[in-house]
Amino acid sequence: MPRWIPVLFWIAALYDGVLGALFLLAPDLLFRMFEVTPPNHMGYVRFPAALILIFGLLFVAVARNPVRNRSLIPYGILLKVAYVGVSGGYWMAGGIPGMWKPFTIADAAMGALFAWAYVVLPASPPADRSA
Repeated sequence: MPRWIPVLFWIAALYDGVLGALFLLAPDLLFRMFEVTPPNHMGYVRFPAALILIFGLLFVAVARNPVRNRSLIPYGILLKVAYVGVSGGYWMAGGIPGMWKPFTIADAAMGALFAWAYVVLPASPPADRSA
């Protein structure tokens, strides 16, 4: 297994963990800091933030044992595709605040790397030949 794969998923866990925590605990501060009008109810922000935290935990599981937890990687890919699809679509249409653009780029890169990791990892753990 390539050594970069666990590192990638630790980085993803930290990235999603920090972003999820910030948007869960201090969304008003972030919207003010980036001069973005917040939605009319913080539930629209906090629920996705909680989901991002959950995905951060999924990435920890993959980082700890990428081969055994390879089957979780498509869920991470789908998360990144969903975000990039929505934010990228709005970006291309000219309707996304600059605050979201770095996340779109980072998630596109991570999604591509997750797909590469999925292809590179063996489909099942190597057989135990000690018996």
